[in-house]
Amino acid sequence: MSSLFSIIGIPLGYILYFCYQIVSNYGLALILFTLITRLILLPLSVKQQKSMVKMAIFRPKMEEIQKKYGKNQQKLTEEMQKLYQKEGYSPMAGCLPSLIQFPILFGLIDVIYRPLYHVLRLSDEVINEALAIASQVLGRNIDGMTGQLSVVQAVHQSPDQFMVLGQDVVDKLSSLDMSFFGINLGATPAITAINLLWLIPILTGVINILYAIIMNRLNSQTVGDGAGTGATRMVMYTMPIISLIFTFQVPAGVGLYWAVSTLIMLIQQLILNKIYNPQEQIAKAKAEAEARREKERQEKREAKKRLKEGDPEALAKAMKQKEIDRARLAEARRQDAIKYGEEYIEVTDDDLK
Repeated sequence: MSSLFSIIGIPLGYILYFCYQIVSNYGLALILFTLITRLILLPLSVKQQKSMVKMAIFRPKMEEIQKKYGKNQQKLTEEMQKLYQKEGYSPMAGCLPSLIQFPILFGLIDVIYRPLYHVLRLSDEVINEALAIASQVLGRNIDGMTGQLSVVQAVHQSPDQFMVLGQDVVDKLSSLDMSFFGINLGATPAITAINLLWLIPILTGVINILYAIIMNRLNSQTVGDGAGTGATRMVMYTMPIISLIFTFQVPAGVGLYWAVSTLIMLIQQLILNKIYNPQEQIAKAKAEAEARREKERQEKREAKKRLKEGDPEALAKAMKQKEIDRARLAEARRQDAIKYGEEYIEVTDDDLK
């Protein structure tokens, strides 16, 4: 798993390094990093907003399918999939902005645990020497995932011991301050020890609760309380619990990212709700659909009028369309009869009205 973290962490490390070069403060660099990643993920948030609107528009069609095939689960699933494909809708689209955070969180764990590599850009050889010196300074073996954080601690405790690495390396190590408003972002909050580190998990949990409440309200206004919002709602309501537990297991810097990222995502969603207003888009779509239906009704009335008047072209067209509709309906019934063991019923003129 750590190798997977490292792979994801490589591109994220470059972003954090770029941010650190700009602000020269670890906490601010992490916040700037969060802003950049949220900006990169903005298209997903836009897609989520459009998906919510699309869901609300064709929800009546979903309810019609559920009512028609409620007793045949296989047929219901197939018809729902056909509808999703036709409308270009994915039920999980609304969950993506929340779920996409996890790969970034996992990569960020590697970035925060290895600041000498990702932020200071030291070579593997220098890092290994620094680990050996830190082991002597702290009186314990320094290696593993948290080793580089221990080096930072040891340098601040006894910088002279690291002079064999060169003054420029010592200066880099000494300049790396991972504290932010008195909170060591490289340390992991412990449930058994109440201190400032507890603020990060609590802040993350509170922001995720706020996000869940507001997003649930926005979703209810857009698509109502139907089953279509179940997956999204489940993710939103479990996220505060997951965030609270998770941020007690990782360095505070990861928790700070999650809190700031969720807050930015909430602000993005509120802005998108103003720009791409669901109620306005739904009303517009309904008006366009009604206009199309009215045009079709008008065309049918004109066709019937020409038929009554004995227009040969209209008569031929009507007969041709009727035969096409008859053939399509008959084929669909034959396929259903074979697939579901149902009795085949011949198509009548009443079926084509």
